[in-house]
Amino acid sequence: MPLGIYISIPFCKSKCSYCNFSTGVVSRAMYSRYVDHVCTDIAAADQTAASMGGRFERQVDSIYLGGGTPTILEPADLERMFRALRDKFEVDHDAEITVECAPGTLTPEMLTAFLRCGVNRVSLGVQSWVDTEAAAVGRLHTRAKVLEDISQLRKSDIKNINVDLIAGLPHQTAESWEYSVSETLASGVPHVSVYMLEVDGDSRLGRELMAGGQKYHAHFVPEDDLSADFYIAACDRLEQAGVHQYEISNFAREGSESRHNLKYWERKPYFGFGVDAHSMLLAAPNASRQGGDAVAVRFAGADELNPFLQNAPLVRTAVCRREALEESFFLGLRLTRGVCLQELGQEFGQSGIENLTNVIEELVEDGLLQRHDQRLCLTMAGRMLSNEVFQRFLTVEAQ
Repeated sequence: MPLGIYISIPFCKSKCSYCNFSTGVVSRAMYSRYVDHVCTDIAAADQTAASMGGRFERQVDSIYLGGGTPTILEPADLERMFRALRDKFEVDHDAEITVECAPGTLTPEMLTAFLRCGVNRVSLGVQSWVDTEAAAVGRLHTRAKVLEDISQLRKSDIKNINVDLIAGLPHQTAESWEYSVSETLASGVPHVSVYMLEVDGDSRLGRELMAGGQKYHAHFVPEDDLSADFYIAACDRLEQAGVHQYEISNFAREGSESRHNLKYWERKPYFGFGVDAHSMLLAAPNASRQGGDAVAVRFAGADELNPFLQNAPLVRTAVCRREALEESFFLGLRLTRGVCLQELGQEFGQSGIENLTNVIEELVEDGLLQRHDQRLCLTMAGRMLSNEVFQRFLTVEAQ
């Protein structure tokens, strides 16, 4: 089964107040050293897979560079990573190759590097088309710059473009949210991701919100119910415009779904490189000696830059059949099409599905799941309370 490749670039020009990722602002002198380390890890990928008990595959049909901001690297460093990938893996000629980009970081030199590397998809971290909202959370771009970047990408024949939006940013109103959604549609991009602002202690804005403070414009963050209304309004507006929801946070015109991200939700193998990069490989034939009845292995690197550069050990988790079934529910139910009970029964055994009958019936009765013959899908209410739904499955399996 072909792999997806993920490479984490944990560097930014500035740290957004809402960001809870393992990213930061460092000296540019660190960039090349980091790329050296990533290239070394790529060259040793087969050895890493073997040590983790995973099945190594050379064929790759998707590559995703995320961040952080990959486009603040030197173009030569970007090209070095792609050479390392192609030296180690067999990349399909029609592979989906995505790079995340902060608007305003897309230089002519970087566009040239994209074409040399085979990049055919770009994800723009717009978040808001309202300049004051973007500035309030530390974004450095303007609406005009977003439009300029989209134009430059299309001139370079990169038409598969995603725009990220966040519902619940400081100062956001129903009117300004409608404007951002409308501008996204007017831009004609084929893919849109809509996220709701996360409030947790891993971001400056989240900590300030939890403390009831006013730094980072925290006192201008909409109430949770209003942010939920924004999300629902975006779902309706995008659907009406032919940009269909295929996952809780992702919408696409027909044929433009993210092939790489689908690997995560469909439990297909992927290999991650870099800070806080995660991998999931099918278990090698001898994996049972390392993790019981493992059918897959997950492993992750250090979630901070210095430990990563100092070769901190990977953290490995064996995935047994029961855990794989759990994952199939809480990942598969993220998809609008949901999960097929018959297919899961064939893969994991009908008894495992029968153990979940009561919780499925309860979730249907509560209006969080809907059942169409053998297929289960989240309702709109279920999408809004998806973590609660997923936890119910995990609770049952743990009994």
